[in-house]
Formats: sequence, structure tokens, C-alpha cells
Amino acid sequence: MKRIYLDNAAATPMDPRVLDVMMPYLTTAYGNPSSLHYFGQQARAAVQTARSQVAHCLGVKGEDLVFTSGGTEADNLAILGFLRANFPDGGHLITTAVEHHAVLRTFQALEQKGYDVTYVPVEADGRVTADAVAQALRDDTVLISVMYANNETGMIQPIDAIGALARQKGIAFHVDAVQAFGYVPIRPLEQGIDMLTVCSHKIYGPKGVGALYIRHGLQVAAEAYGGPQEHRLRAGTENVAAIAGFGKAAELLEAERNDRVLAARRLTDAVYERLIKGDARFHLNGRRNHVLPNIIDFSVDGVDSAILLIALDLQGLAVSAGSACEAGAVEASHVLQAMGIEEKWLRSSIRLSVGKENTLDEIKRAVAIIGDAVRKSRGESL
Repeated sequence: MKRIYLDNAAATPMDPRVLDVMMPYLTTAYGNPSSLHYFGQQARAAVQTARSQVAHCLGVKGEDLVFTSGGTEADNLAILGFLRANFPDGGHLITTAVEHHAVLRTFQALEQKGYDVTYVPVEADGRVTADAVAQALRDDTVLISVMYANNETGMIQPIDAIGALARQKGIAFHVDAVQAFGYVPIRPLEQGIDMLTVCSHKIYGPKGVGALYIRHGLQVAAEAYGGPQEHRLRAGTENVAAIAGFGKAAELLEAERNDRVLAARRLTDAVYERLIKGDARFHLNGRRNHVLPNIIDFSVDGVDSAILLIALDLQGLAVSAGSACEAGAVEASHVLQAMGIEEKWLRSSIRLSVGKENTLDEIKRAVAIIGDAVRKSRGESL
């Protein structure tokens, strides 16, 4: 059986060119970046090169970038670190109802510590409006956190408008751009973004490494105590091989983004046209504009997504039922609930996310597999 992988929003395969860059730091270049001798400085140079590569991809300075273990740690460092440094005794915070759980659960924990949080609702397509954010503002609002693009539906939020609002009001603005990084040009300095989260394994780099951009001059306090690594914001010896891989992945992304966008859009458009459009059994979650080109999320009438996923996997097709981080959950997606999706669609959502290695032939085969599995699950004749 030749398997088809359409879960690239969860994790992308590592690009061989990225692995080539990483290998020396897994074998011969084994020094600690904090050591002063040749071996240590060799490792330190790799970290600094990667820092420049990721920073250049974002149009920021390397000195304003902190490497982390991934998107979740970066989100936590941004939100908790900013509040520890600036508003440790409380304040009003704004986020949306469709955030990734790395952000959503952080805000829920902050409520238990006395902070007041407004979860701004989204429209039926899953997008928040800048007006809704503006209406949520208060005199004591100190932080806004809005994801760039949703990890389940792919819907892109109006970051520029919210960033302009935050800058006008003098409120710190954090953006989780983990899912958007691979497909949307991001320029924090131009978009009014004070803190921005990205990670490696969504852009064909290794797992276990991410980065947080922090606007120069913004105070953020570390949570972990130890050495002076990462501008004293993230103690501990750096994961040199992973960081080097992240840097190369970012360099390749900058060079290839336009081609990746066009190819991904072609594939998800094919899914929509061949499977979903005009078929009452399927419901598109979101819409086909203001959406990342690589994600298409839909629900299937009368079919439980967990059962369908198993059936598809048995046929060699790997997809997701929303966020991979919540794949074991039995409750309905909080994103779809926030969008006001009808009950019959809530537990039958499927997310297809394509990557640069997928082909149109694979999409055609995947559509056929899904069609057959849906008909079988619904008791229809094949």
C-alpha cells in the first residue's frame, strides 16, 4: 500500500537539505555553544547563523529572537513573560475564542490568578473582526493575543488591522503565527506585532524547536532560571542541531514560499471542487478566501470523524480531525463551536493539509478514498 500523507499542518516531513545541515551537529560538531574553545564556538556559530536566517525570514534583527523548544513554549514565554515583567498583579487581557490551546489554556490559567480575560467571538467563517477587538478594549487592557491563522480551519485573521489598533492604544500585541509562517509573508515591525511565535516542524524543519520574536525594548521576564542562554530568557544548553535545521528551513522557506503557496492552493482547490462543492453531505468549515492555501477543513453529515479517520488510515490516507494536539479528545472542536457550526457537523470534521511533496494524483486518489469511506460509513451503495 502506498500511503498518502495529508496532515502537514500537524507536522511536515523534514527536507533532506535541512537534515544535511543538521548532521554535523549530531556527529562531529558536538561542542556546547557556551564553551570558549573551538568546538564550542563552532556550535555557537551555528546557532547564530540560524538566528540570522529565521530573523531575516521575518524581517527582524536576530538579537530580537529567542529560540525555544517549540510553539507552545514560545506562546507561554510571550504571554506569561510579558505579564511577569510588566503587569504581575493583574489586568485585562484579550484573545479570541478560536486560539490554539497553547494560548487558550494559558489565558484560562491566568484567570485563576486574577487576570480578567475577554474571549472575543468570531464570525461564522471563523474570523474575528478588528471592530470586535476594539469593542473589547478597556482602560486596563494590557495585552492582546490573536493567532495569525487558525490551525484547524486555516482561516487568516485581520492581523494588520488589529496590530494598528494595538499600536494606536499602546497595548502589547502577541501573535501565534505557527500555522501561518509557511505560507504568509510576516513582517512584525510593519504589522504592529510586539511578540510573534513561529516553529520549525511546520516548515519542513525538525520538531522540538521554535522561536519567539520580541520587539526591541519590550520587557519580558524568564520563567526558568539557569544560565544566560537566549538573552537570559531561556536557560539551558541550546539544541544546536535542531536550531541549525530550523535556520535552514527558514532560509528555504523564504526562497520557495511563492511556489509552495501556488502548489498548495492548486491541491486544496482540487479537493474542494472534486469532493465538497455542491455535495450536501459535506460542509466546508470556513471558506475558500482569507484562508491558508494548504488547509481545507470540512464536516461529513452522519459520520463520526474518529471512525472515518480509522477507515481512511486503513486505506493508506493520513488526515486529521482538527488539531493534532487534540486528536485524542472526544469533545467537539472549540473552534467549530465558536463558529456556531450546527450540532450535526461538530463531531464529523476532517482537516486535510497538503505539503510541497504532495501531487495532484495523490489528491485524486485521496478524494476517491474519502468518497468510498463516506458512502460506506453512511450505508450507501458503493
